[in-house]
Amino acid sequence: MRSSLVPIGNSFGIRLPKAILKICHIQQEVDLDVKGHSIIIHPVLKKPRKGWEAEFKKMRACGEDHLIIDDLLDVGVEDWEW
Repeated sequence: MRSSLVPIGNSFGIRLPKAILKICHIQQEVDLDVKGHSIIIHPVLKKPRKGWEAEFKKMRACGEDHLIIDDLLDVGVEDWEW
């Protein structure tokens, strides 16, 4: 299948048919890899923070869910040197 480049500011883009996006499970983001003279487009399927809940539960079970920085620490910026 051929597609034309479309100018977008100082860059270029390509239009991908909806059917191809659906088949490849592409939604909002893609990873681009360059191999030789080819561009390979991979869908980004992993969601940020996926699995965090289970990991937090493991930390709790192991007693590793303590604060690293004390909540009572005064972090006012008036004493900071910039």
